[in-house]
Amino acid sequence: MGGFYGLLGEKLGHSISPEIHSLIFKELNIEGSYNLFEVDKEKLQDVVVGLKALKSKGVNVTIPYKMDVMEYLDEISQEAKTIGAVNTICFNEGRTTGYNTDYFGFGMMLDKYDVQIKDKKAVVLGIGGASMAIFQYLVDKEASEIYLVTRNKEKGLDTLREQIENCLQDKKVFVISYDELEGFEKGDVIINCTPCGMYPKIDSSAVGKNIVEKFSAAVDLIYNPAETLFLRYARECNIKAVNGLYMLVGQAVAAEELWNNIKIDKSITNNIHKVLVEKNFK
Repeated sequence: MGGFYGLLGEKLGHSISPEIHSLIFKELNIEGSYNLFEVDKEKLQDVVVGLKALKSKGVNVTIPYKMDVMEYLDEISQEAKTIGAVNTICFNEGRTTGYNTDYFGFGMMLDKYDVQIKDKKAVVLGIGGASMAIFQYLVDKEASEIYLVTRNKEKGLDTLREQIENCLQDKKVFVISYDELEGFEKGDVIINCTPCGMYPKIDSSAVGKNIVEKFSAAVDLIYNPAETLFLRYARECNIKAVNGLYMLVGQAVAAEELWNNIKIDKSITNNIHKVLVEKNFK
């Protein structure tokens, strides 16, 4: 085991992924390094080819390249194909394979905080690469209704058509605008998959308190700040509020499992999450 790994994205200055992976290396006695690779979109293919040539074992992919990177890979795993987004790439014997560990990290987070999905009404804010993993998890775990909220409904329908076609036919999934969300009566879980409220622009929320209060749980994929304005609204409304830190650790652990062909015990994920909370998110 060992090798060098990293994160591909556009702006990565505040990422704590290197710290998470360093903690994983320490827990598992892996000799490894994890680096940040800020990449312009037109250089994305060159960077993937370069990392393969340099014999990297794998990289993660974040905003805004989770969908764009797919066309430059040799293979796409079934879950990433279904989701339509890749957040983890494995380099193995000269071939590149894309996976989606956001899906597994999200599930681990919901399990930890006891957020129930089966037969629940869920609202997903945003339709980017991360939201597609969340959407697929909600489908697989049998949410009764799923509302995907987008600024541009027509464009959203076009973007999502392939992923949600079957569910649309089942009348289980609805693509709505933020204006339509204002008329939403009551739901169970609302999940923010937008960057609204992320550091440094911490004074924004994708929706107002009047929307958040209609749910019994609010989940934000953002982890910096630990409490976004969206989650502050949830706390003030006395509903369950969960940030994205555990998901971030969970997807990182799932990526390391793929890169090193190992199984990592859940206790290690819990330990790393605890260290991060104590260190960065008091």
